[in-house]
Amino acid sequence: MSDDRQADTAFADHDADMPAAAFPLAGQGPAGFGSDSDQDHVLSQAEIDSFFGKDSAISGPVDSTGIERVVSTSGVSSERLPMLEVVFDRFTRILTTSLRNFTSDNVEVSMDRLGSQRFGDYLEKVPGQAMFAVFKAEEWDNYGIIVLSSPLIYSIVDALLGGHLRSDIASNGPTSRQTGRHHTAIERALIEPMVRIILDDLETSFSPLCAVNFHFERLEMNSRFAMICRAGNGVVTSRFGVDMEGRGGDVDVVLPHATLEPVRDILLQQFMGEKFGHDGMWENHLAEELWQTDLTLDAVLEEQTVNLKDIMKLAPGDQLILRRKPDALVSLRCGEHALFTGRVGRKQGQVAIKIEDVINQKPGTDRATSYS
Repeated sequence: MSDDRQADTAFADHDADMPAAAFPLAGQGPAGFGSDSDQDHVLSQAEIDSFFGKDSAISGPVDSTGIERVVSTSGVSSERLPMLEVVFDRFTRILTTSLRNFTSDNVEVSMDRLGSQRFGDYLEKVPGQAMFAVFKAEEWDNYGIIVLSSPLIYSIVDALLGGHLRSDIASNGPTSRQTGRHHTAIERALIEPMVRIILDDLETSFSPLCAVNFHFERLEMNSRFAMICRAGNGVVTSRFGVDMEGRGGDVDVVLPHATLEPVRDILLQQFMGEKFGHDGMWENHLAEELWQTDLTLDAVLEEQTVNLKDIMKLAPGDQLILRRKPDALVSLRCGEHALFTGRVGRKQGQVAIKIEDVINQKPGTDRATSYS
């Protein structure tokens, strides 16, 4: 073996014995040469497991790889929608007043949660006795659902059919019901007006941002019939707690990201309109200077369509015959935009055009005087 090959073998063996901490990541300085402790930090196994969604405290074989756990995670990374929080905060105040008038009871509505997750993961956590109200956003051409928890349904029905007396006389509260029992037709008939009230208030909450009409379509008892998008699609879920003096439940508003896509630019704004304070002096100065802007107007006597071969044959001395009459109107253009029509004449020994009409003039306005 030659000396060069022996040196390479020795260098490889030396690298194999070096600890992993001796090889800093790209962009970091070598360990021990004045680098910060944060730059020399090496992720522990617990931090790696936390990043890939695996609990290091649970021992046992791993059924999926790290990439599979990242792909199948229930969380959905999405942009924060500041204006959507404003809409739901307004919706909370409006719904409180509406439910008080609807139930003739003391109702308090509060927003408990706002987040984003996969639609299938959300449906897996919904109790079996919940109601699913499917609605369509007409202007956005997509769907959403309102999920009413079982305790809220029973509380609303009790409030509409007897209120506190039935709760005080009965030994069990309104939330103690037969498990697994489906809601009756009477309960569904009493809940449907409440769903329409919620949709009307949600429309009112969105009205300062955009006009949208939420059309109620159907009321489902089974989550399989309330599939408004694929299970892997991301949805925005907001939970509102309804408290009626010790009884009540939750209302979930579920909006897929595809539903909010038409108004995503509006919802990404930090505040209403996203306009800073304007400078009136600068606006007035700009308006005054615009009136003094120089523009070039072209007077078009006539337009003809000529073959390219005839154009190529033109030579000095050839004549172009205009088929217009002497008193015919000419067009005044600025670039590609036709502004006026007028007649050709003379004024003070120079060729002039008298404006006869304003093209595309708005009804009820006198724009001709503005250009005199």
